[in-house]
Amino acid sequence: MRSLADATPPIALGALDGRYRGAVAPLVDHLSEAALNRQRVHVEVEWLIHLTATGAVPGVRPLTDAEVAKLRDIPAQFDTVDIVELAEIERETVHDVKAVEYYLKRRLAAIVGDHDAVGLAELIHFGCTSEDINNLSYALMVQGATQHVWLLKAIALVDQIAAMARELADVPLLAHTHGQPATPTTMGKELAVSAHRLRRQLRRIAGADYLGKINGATGTYGAHVAAVPSTDWITVSKTFVESLGLRWNPLTTQIESHDWQAELYADIARFNRVLHNVATDMWTYISMGYFAQSRGQGTVGSSTMPHKVNPIRFENAEANLEVSNALLDVLATTLVTSRLQRDLTDSSMQRNIGTAYGHSVLAIDNVGRGLAGLDAAPAVMAADLDANWEVLGEPIQSAMRALGAQGVPGMEQPYERLKELTRGRRITEADLREFVRGLGLPADVEERFLQMTPATYVGKAPQLVDYLDN
Repeated sequence: MRSLADATPPIALGALDGRYRGAVAPLVDHLSEAALNRQRVHVEVEWLIHLTATGAVPGVRPLTDAEVAKLRDIPAQFDTVDIVELAEIERETVHDVKAVEYYLKRRLAAIVGDHDAVGLAELIHFGCTSEDINNLSYALMVQGATQHVWLLKAIALVDQIAAMARELADVPLLAHTHGQPATPTTMGKELAVSAHRLRRQLRRIAGADYLGKINGATGTYGAHVAAVPSTDWITVSKTFVESLGLRWNPLTTQIESHDWQAELYADIARFNRVLHNVATDMWTYISMGYFAQSRGQGTVGSSTMPHKVNPIRFENAEANLEVSNALLDVLATTLVTSRLQRDLTDSSMQRNIGTAYGHSVLAIDNVGRGLAGLDAAPAVMAADLDANWEVLGEPIQSAMRALGAQGVPGMEQPYERLKELTRGRRITEADLREFVRGLGLPADVEERFLQMTPATYVGKAPQLVDYLDN
């Protein structure tokens, strides 16, 4: 059998770069290996510009505006040719960040001329350990992926759920607490609960901190001070990190501690878990007939049963959310720990950030597509309500309690009396009406319950949907 490993173009090993590439492609600009190298180039360029602009190393001439523009154009124009060149350099250096340094030194000579490049080139990666560049690069990558890809897709999905909630705000629904018929609600209110939960997590994620440091091999500015003791290196570091749009971390070992990453991944994982709950609930509602999968369903539902339209979007989402959370959880728990001043477990671990985000984005896409293919079936929901008149036992006994507390006679043991009527059996509309008439309720209260049906017993559920806007 021929090896598929030799196929051209190369065959993707994972589903994200194969079957599901289209859904996750926007993340490549932020969380791929090429994106990491592009951000490294960006950080190194900005560090060189910052050092010359601040006069951190006395005697070094400032760069001209034209030179700065050309330097910044290097990461802006970074493409496949640069990826190949960097890979070739790395084969010689056997060190990815050192390869970026040598790559930039080549570019610098073409921008400032060979004579000036001799001196200026020594400021590329000046005072830096690899982690100074890497932590800033990852912070920018994760920030970009979160704000420009993940959040946009997540917000659009939650808005879609919220729109469904408003549309179905008045559609009565038999609730099922513990899987048993329970106090009615509305489909819109139940969807609003999910949208409200998801939006709370989105606010946390949108407000996330992205920390960075550039302070040398053990976070002491040792090499900086030894080389140029007259410079305020702490201020140079702080202003540089902040110029990148990140929050400066003043106290680190060789690595930035990654606590902000753990916090962010925990929040995204929590969003994923709430969304997983949405997927399982929608799957269940479909199985109960409360939604019909009728729109855009030109697909094969079953290879052998032509009548079926399987809820595959929600099932696919469940699986991808579980994979995403497994990765997010291990990232969050592993990245906060480092042996003494440095070990490399975080380096290997962070290469899985893109995969964690990818499975979440894929799940978000599937839930959105699944919801878009649904039509509510109010008649089915109404039929279930009409088959469960016993759920009106709760409001009747609650009214009797209130009346008893007010001194109305004959209201004793309301819970027990309704329990005897309803526990473990179905009752009809006629059964309930007869029971109500025999309770001795005040006329207005009796009439209220004679008019009530399971479909009208929804309390403030329709109005609660309005709180989605708060």
